[in-house]
Amino acid sequence: MTLPITAAILAGGAGTRLGGRDKGLEPLGGKPLVEHVIAALRDVDALLIVANRNHDAYARHARTISDATGKRHGPLAGIAVACAACGTPWLLTVPVDCPEPPADLAARLLQAALAGTAAAVVAHDGATRQPLFALYRRELADSAERGASMGQGVWAWQDAIGARELDFSDRRQQFHNLNTPDDFAEHVATSRTAG
Repeated sequence: MTLPITAAILAGGAGTRLGGRDKGLEPLGGKPLVEHVIAALRDVDALLIVANRNHDAYARHARTISDATGKRHGPLAGIAVACAACGTPWLLTVPVDCPEPPADLAARLLQAALAGTAAAVVAHDGATRQPLFALYRRELADSAERGASMGQGVWAWQDAIGARELDFSDRRQQFHNLNTPDDFAEHVATSRTAG
């Protein structure tokens, strides 16, 4: 079943721990990391990639947008432009550096959102909030833009809008992200062992 959700993959990071290379385009198991993320988002209606460089490379995978200025203002700026570009009632965000987000992420967040009154629902892995794994009403675009322009972080903005946390402690390992060459190598080695 396709959900009334646009998924936005946040790929605007500087990749400083990868020597400045673009994490989403780094090879992992023979294909770019972004392809692994896309594979986990099968139940959404539309897909966006928010990136501030390598637009042509990302555009091979999905519609690609950047923040209005093209400068890096953190993930909240990416959330703002994604909400503004969203053509469905809901926007799901996931970071590009997480190769295996929970396959039921969108469905569970949407179920929680529809059961309550919060305009946003964010995953909690049992130990901490995972602020980039969240579902928002698209009408939050202006609020996110204001927050980004004031330098507000995603976590603080989520608190300000009354985002609800949803327990994903049963999927804790799936929020693991890759930041360094060692992280990439370890993930490939672990996948081979598991397979």
